[in-house]
Amino acid sequence: MRSHSSGGRSPASRRATLLWLLAPYVLYLAVLPLVNRVTPTVLGLPFLFFWLLLATLFTPVAVWLAWRGDRKRGRA
Repeated sequence: MRSHSSGGRSPASRRATLLWLLAPYVLYLAVLPLVNRVTPTVLGLPFLFFWLLLATLFTPVAVWLAWRGDRKRGRA
């Protein structure tokens, strides 16, 4: 049987690392009814387009943070 070293981290902190993968879902879908408007404009873009651009740019960051957390635990 294999045992994985958690590096002294609790199971809750392991799950917290993988919660980064839920951030894009929340940014795209869960918050959509709150940001679905044209005004105000930000950088010349309607607010909804600006929000989607930010969510798209944040997605690779969230995946990288989850990967980094798994790598620190020795799972990658």
